[in-house]
Amino acid sequence: MLQKTKGIALKVTNYSENSVVAQIFTEDLGLQSYLINGARKPKAKIHINMLQPLHLLEMVVYHKDNNALQRIKEAQQYPALHQIPLNIVKSSLAIFLNEVLYKVLKHQQPDPQLFHFIQQSILWLDETESPLANFHLSFLMKLSKFLGFLPTVNQDQKPFFDLMDGVFTDSLPPHQHVLQEPHTTIFHNILTSSYEASYGFHMKHVDRIYLLQKIIDFYRLHTENFGEVNSLYILEEIFH
Repeated sequence: MLQKTKGIALKVTNYSENSVVAQIFTEDLGLQSYLINGARKPKAKIHINMLQPLHLLEMVVYHKDNNALQRIKEAQQYPALHQIPLNIVKSSLAIFLNEVLYKVLKHQQPDPQLFHFIQQSILWLDETESPLANFHLSFLMKLSKFLGFLPTVNQDQKPFFDLMDGVFTDSLPPHQHVLQEPHTTIFHNILTSSYEASYGFHMKHVDRIYLLQKIIDFYRLHTENFGEVNSLYILEEIFH
């Protein structure tokens, strides 16, 4: 059955000499695997360059329920990304976000609200002129809402954050998965701020690395088979 849908490119795997399998998170069909013949040929109709991490697509696809591999009839980049492919900071952030998204969307069913959030976040990243040192922290916390484990925010500020239960608390939990001051306050600020406001939180490089590692731990605790994030070191090098 032919169907129009929007997509976000996540991962490409070589399939044969010139063909690839592309993992694409679609608005209407969830995460799908598409076999694209000849994608690595110079004059390919659907070229591999179109499938770089987080590129936004408009597609016409052949869809058959229960097929492990689907096919694409037509695809175009829309809207085209202008800065992410060329800007080292933005492209590095895209690689990191892409790795995390692939881990959490592995079995994702259609979720138009989640798709729209990711799409709008990519466009914001592509277009913004704001400093980006805290963008990935803000993105991860906003994403957690759609994945079902957004932390509960209290009216009154509490000194600890329990990563296992996802709550701020007055007492130190009986395990190591916890944030303490000053990181609790920084985390709370990131959690409750827009992308535009998040860059205003000044923190030391070592604190940003620590907070990111704790947020990754938070994801690991609440996502089955999350594993390691290999692109973390890229961000540690860029935001120092």
